[in-house]
Amino acid sequence: MLQIVDLPHVNAALNGATIVFLAAGLAFIRGGRRAEHRACMIGALTVSVAFLVTYLIYHFNSGLAKFGGEGIIRPIYFTLLITHVAFAAVITPLVPITVYRALKGRFERHKRIARWTWPLWMFVAVSGVVVYVMAVQLYPDAQGPYAHG
Repeated sequence: MLQIVDLPHVNAALNGATIVFLAAGLAFIRGGRRAEHRACMIGALTVSVAFLVTYLIYHFNSGLAKFGGEGIIRPIYFTLLITHVAFAAVITPLVPITVYRALKGRFERHKRIARWTWPLWMFVAVSGVVVYVMAVQLYPDAQGPYAHG
């Protein structure tokens, strides 16, 4: 049974799956394979929604994670984290709008917004994994649940 403390690992895996679906979806649409593109984008949407649910469950039960890194890595981490959070807020409405336009067959409008949505969504997924690796694997808080030793 999963515990609250396990959810950051689950979230990183979900972000990783999002990266794979987004990359494959882009490759498929560039190759003219609309059905495969659609399947990948539905996959990306599904795992992103699962991420959002588990992320909220984790943070409502655990609060904010503390970063244990010191020195120059701190401003690097927090710059990445702030950028990640800001772009996550931006894509929250962009993704449903982009999906809605595709589902309604408004492909020219879909393409116009997808040119913004896709790279931002990919950045959020990749930076989410990097934030996880930095905060949980490389520099956990000394008193936190992921402290090594």
